Amino acid sequence: MTRVLLLADTHVPVRARALPEQVWREVARADLVVHAGDWVVPALLDELEERSVALLACWGNNDGAELRRRLPEVARAEVGGVRIAVVHETGAARGREARMRAAFPETDLLVFGHSHIPRDTTSEGLRLLNPGSPTDRRRQPYCTYVTLTLAAGEVRDVELHRLPRR
Repeated sequence: MTRVLLLADTHVPVRARALPEQVWREVARADLVVHAGDWVVPALLDELEERSVALLACWGNNDGAELRRRLPEVARAEVGGVRIAVVHETGAARGREARMRAAFPETDLLVFGHSHIPRDTTSEGLRLLNPGSPTDRRRQPYCTYVTLTLAAGEVRDVELHRLPRR
């Protein structure tokens, strides 16, 4: 069983100076950290690479040349028999599931960001998860992140975590 932490839209240091301590505790417990872009500066990527057992990540629309050089637009891996893709933007909410099913036919789990809105849907066997943002809640009531486990080809124990309001 693989314990996974999902993050997106951290926007460090623009929206927060650093990730909250609760998130760093989750990084320490995770077998895999997945980040769906909008890092803003490479320093957080460096720190997550150093502190994570494994990291699967892509760049986002707010990420500059160095992050785009170091990270793919779409990151992919197979973990615990689950085919994962990570991308920052998926376009408009309307029709997203069908568009992503067509764009990622060989994927079981698509992790995405951009909206800062947590989302968990399934379309024809494709699970779409947006963990929200641990640092910039925008119009959401809380900053958030997601944990889950992967095992035997299944996504299990998906939990949306709310961070205390600052």
